[in-house]
Amino acid sequence: QIAIMHQELVERRRWLSERRFLHALNYCMVLPGPEAQQLATYIGWLMHRSWGGVVAGALFVLPSLLILIVLSWVYIAFGDVPLVAGLFYGIKPAVTAIVLQAAHRIGSRALKNNVLWAIAGASFVAIFALNVPFPAIVLGAAAIGYIGGRVAPKYFSAGGGHGKTGAGYGRALIDDDTPPPAHARFAWPRLVGVFAVGAVLWIVPMGLLTAGLGWDHTLTQMAWFFTKAALLTFGGAYAVLPYVYQGAVGHYGWLTPTQMIDGLALGETTPGPLIMVVAFAGFIGGYVKAFYGPDSLFLAGAVAACLVTWFTFLPSFLFILAGGPLVESTHGEIRLTAPLTAITAAVVGVVLNLALFFGYHVLWPEGLSGRFDSIAALIAVGAAVALLRFRVGVIPVIGACAVIGLALSFVR
Repeated sequence: QIAIMHQELVERRRWLSERRFLHALNYCMVLPGPEAQQLATYIGWLMHRSWGGVVAGALFVLPSLLILIVLSWVYIAFGDVPLVAGLFYGIKPAVTAIVLQAAHRIGSRALKNNVLWAIAGASFVAIFALNVPFPAIVLGAAAIGYIGGRVAPKYFSAGGGHGKTGAGYGRALIDDDTPPPAHARFAWPRLVGVFAVGAVLWIVPMGLLTAGLGWDHTLTQMAWFFTKAALLTFGGAYAVLPYVYQGAVGHYGWLTPTQMIDGLALGETTPGPLIMVVAFAGFIGGYVKAFYGPDSLFLAGAVAACLVTWFTFLPSFLFILAGGPLVESTHGEIRLTAPLTAITAAVVGVVLNLALFFGYHVLWPEGLSGRFDSIAALIAVGAAVALLRFRVGVIPVIGACAVIGLALSFVR
């Protein structure tokens, strides 16, 4: 998505220069939340004030939300149909390989020395063997980075991932030397106003849910849970998935481990940010809890999906609209802090644990005491080789695995 935006906005349309694009991207990288959606919001805000940011960010999310609501309903209502079941049988092993590839991709960029490798290993042990909550791992890594950045800063300067390319595409509408527009200049009243509006947009729906339905109602708990999830997505969508499965699967029981894997498969194969898998989790949770009665299951799922999306993405808009003027006032590289470097290292261990979690449920669908699914293992290995060795794209791999699963369903 970021590459497409770069090609369209920097190279073809020349709306902004390479340096200004990367300047915005570096800021989005240090924020919790989906960096591609935040980058779209930032560019919309920079060009057309707050409403431009809201429109750009919302339209980045809305199509995938609508698509996932429909696909989630098809999945939960018709998932037992042999045709659909066969497709997902082939896709699930591919998802395991995709998450493994994500751990490799993040790790190759983030783990630049033995200290960061040690943090990644410790986070893996913490979540795999000790079942430490994901927020505690993030906070612990941040504390290590904060201290380490002062005691041994050379080990915690390994951020980055998006550097300057120095490419030139001609003059841009917003070029390197273009001064920030009036709305992009920092002012305390504007900052306070943005936070006030953001607080109202969170407090009002949260207050209505609590007062009208009660704190323990499914919708209220979803709103609270996914607000926390939105603030913990350092490292992208793959970083928040372990937190979602710990809470949505393990604690609340909104969906099963198998459904979580299937949801990630849907998220990987639909347009929009991968973090939209939270909409799938919300839909399934609302559908299963049936809080509007057995005759309104789709309505319950759709309302839950929309609610989850609202509380997941609201902080992203707030970060951009509040922090954008501060970023524009610097016109320099946004440096990843030592705590963020440590958090990114910890994310590698957490995502590796997620790959094992998915692999366990795919290869031993009946538990370790049950049968080992050798066919699923072969599909997973083939997908991993295609992704890691031959660098085949995610969509072709998922498509090929889906076809294999469909063929196997006919053979059986």
